[in-house]
Amino acid sequence: MATTQAEILTNNQTTTARVDMKFEIVVIPVSDIDRAKEFYSRLGWRLDADFDNGKDFRVLQFTPPGSGCSIIFGRNVTDAAPGSAQALYLIVSDIEAARRELLSRGIAVSEAFHNEGEYAGKDEAYLFGHRRVSGPDPSHASYRSFASFHDPDGNGWLFQEITTRLPGRGVSNFDVATLTELLRETEEHHGEYEPTSPKHHWSGWYAAYIVARQSGKTPEEAAKAGKLQIENPLAA
Repeated sequence: MATTQAEILTNNQTTTARVDMKFEIVVIPVSDIDRAKEFYSRLGWRLDADFDNGKDFRVLQFTPPGSGCSIIFGRNVTDAAPGSAQALYLIVSDIEAARRELLSRGIAVSEAFHNEGEYAGKDEAYLFGHRRVSGPDPSHASYRSFASFHDPDGNGWLFQEITTRLPGRGVSNFDVATLTELLRETEEHHGEYEPTSPKHHWSGWYAAYIVARQSGKTPEEAAKAGKLQIENPLAA
C-alpha cells in the first residue's frame, strides 16, 4: 500500500530531532569602516573582532549589552547599499533609561513615542506603521513604546520597551552544554568567594554571576557582580 504524504511527515517528525537555529549576526552596510567603528564603540557595545587582511577584506563584530545576536560590518562583507539596513530592534526594559544612556554618550535619539489610531502622516515606518504619537505608551504596556536613532550612514535602529513577554517568548542564549559549562565556572568562582563571605544562599550569587556573564562581562567582573549582590544588593 502506498505511503501518504501525511504519513511521511509524521514519520519524519518522530525520527528527526529538532535542530536549534540561533540568530547570530546582522550585517550592517557602511561606507566608512572606522567612522562606524567609532560610533558603535561610543554606543558602549562590545567589540568582539576587528580582522583585516591588509588587502581586500576587513570585518568587525560588535555585540550590544546583553544580546545573543551581534552585528558585523566591514570591507567586502555585503553588497547592500550603506544605510539600507532599517528597523533593527533593540529590546530594553526601560525606554527612557535607554534614551538617557544614548544621550549621555553623545548619540542623537528621538523622543519616546507610541502608536494610536490609523496612519496620519509621513513619519518613518516602524513596527506599527507610520503613525508616531509623542511620549511612551501611557500604560507602559510591553511592546508599545519606542525610540529611534541612526548610525552615521543612516542605518536605522529602534528601542522597543518590553517588561513582560508574551507566553512562550522567553529569551535564553544557552543550550545544555553551554549552561553546564557556565554553571561549573560559576561554582568555581563562588567556591573562591564563599570561605570569606557573609552567610548567604548561593542562588543570589549564582544569578548575579550568570547574568553578568551573559551580558558580556569577564569572569572576574562577574565575580564582582556576585559579591555586590550578596554584600550590597541595593547597589547591584
